[in-house]
Amino acid sequence: MFKLSPLLLGVSAAALLAGAAMAKDDLTIAIQLEPPHLDPTSAAAGAIDSVLYSNVFEGLTRFDSAGGVIPGLAKSWEISEDGLTYTFMLNEGVTFHDGTTMDAEDVKFSLDRIGAEDSANAQKALYSAISEVNVIDPMTFEVKLSEANGNLLFNLAWGDAVIVAPESIEGIKQTPIGTGAFKFDSWTQGDKIELSRNESYWGTPAVLTNATFKFISDPTAALGAMMAEDIDVFSGFPAPENLPQFEADPRFQVLVGSTEGETILSTNNKMPPFDNVKVREALAHAIDRQAIIDGAMFGYGTPIGTHFAPHNPAYVDLTAMSSYDPEKAKTLLAEAGFADGFETTLFLPPPSYARRGGEIIASQLAAVGIKAEITNVEWAQWLESVFKGKNFGLTIVSHTEPMDIGIYANPEYYFQYDNPAFQELMTKLNITTDPEMRKMMLGDAQKMISGDYVNGYLFQLAALSVAKAGVQGLWANQPTQANDLTAVSWAD
Repeated sequence: MFKLSPLLLGVSAAALLAGAAMAKDDLTIAIQLEPPHLDPTSAAAGAIDSVLYSNVFEGLTRFDSAGGVIPGLAKSWEISEDGLTYTFMLNEGVTFHDGTTMDAEDVKFSLDRIGAEDSANAQKALYSAISEVNVIDPMTFEVKLSEANGNLLFNLAWGDAVIVAPESIEGIKQTPIGTGAFKFDSWTQGDKIELSRNESYWGTPAVLTNATFKFISDPTAALGAMMAEDIDVFSGFPAPENLPQFEADPRFQVLVGSTEGETILSTNNKMPPFDNVKVREALAHAIDRQAIIDGAMFGYGTPIGTHFAPHNPAYVDLTAMSSYDPEKAKTLLAEAGFADGFETTLFLPPPSYARRGGEIIASQLAAVGIKAEITNVEWAQWLESVFKGKNFGLTIVSHTEPMDIGIYANPEYYFQYDNPAFQELMTKLNITTDPEMRKMMLGDAQKMISGDYVNGYLFQLAALSVAKAGVQGLWANQPTQANDLTAVSWAD
């Protein structure tokens, strides 16, 4: 046994202090799209979940990194034999970021708000079977359904169903107050959102003390910021052609995973001439998916022939139904009365898959006589004019919500597909719990929308991210559009 001299002890202490000072506990993460506002329960913009899901807001259940549904604010639940009553038990000691207690009354408020007549919830239809929510005690409540819904726990994991408080709802779009491991600090519009660790978090605390989300829409600027190490992570890196450059650089790591993002050429089914199925079929055969994947995404992406993720066990490969066949497209157009083609609009939001893919698609459509006038729009404009206003002929967007084929049962949804047979199929699916029956019905649903050529089904979006070598705990796959930072840290 020996003792350090006072001089050595001082040096050792200084070294330890220097090491502690160098330990990194903050993170700057860039994404391409800025949220239009910060309430995930009243908008269709996935960019809101990209920042806030799990970080600031939490639901009764949540998705894990593999896409499984796990407990969230609800620690457990019981389901009645008839499947019509769910009794949930909440975790104790949960508080909102303003210090108020989260209890069953807040859950009732949140779920009732989704189903309200004036609800702005983009996925309101998912929760339409909820007939009433009853508070049993502060930590227990029951959800009663008008009909059994085998997807309820899955749907409650969506960002659209996070739990909010009546006391903070008025300012939620600018000042979100949730229960998550991070609390909202500030939003510099056009630049960044800053979060800090919630020191009173009810669950496993975050490792990071601060997280900054930067908004960089331009692919060239994204490359420059990452190479200069001005940012630590770029989630959804918009310039896939540069990924080999990062893979060869020991300063960085490249994460390639899957998403729930069906990238589609959305078609306004009620706007002539797209109300004619032959025109929509012609559109599908005019598109060369692989050329779009190669040209816009540099090979990253999986071709799809319906609105369903290829990694899902229930997926049916229907790409042959809309194979690239420009001569067939011309024939179908002639049969529909458009031998000389027609003109339409093509609205393109900011993501690279849309802007780059749109140029390629416009060229492919022109080759069969369809002249698509391209209009580049910002995300807020797209939500207002295309999604809400339905003022479009064609648009390109990636639907990143998990297993969302049910949107085709809503005739008011922006592409306005109205098929009673499909709606009946979705109603039956919702009350079916047998796994094999559900798989068969999901297959039928995929075939129905593929055969009706509702939209031009392009490819499943790949999850492409670049990070500094020392960052750990990031999700490689994106089972929902989220950047969950609750388990992210820096390697020692």
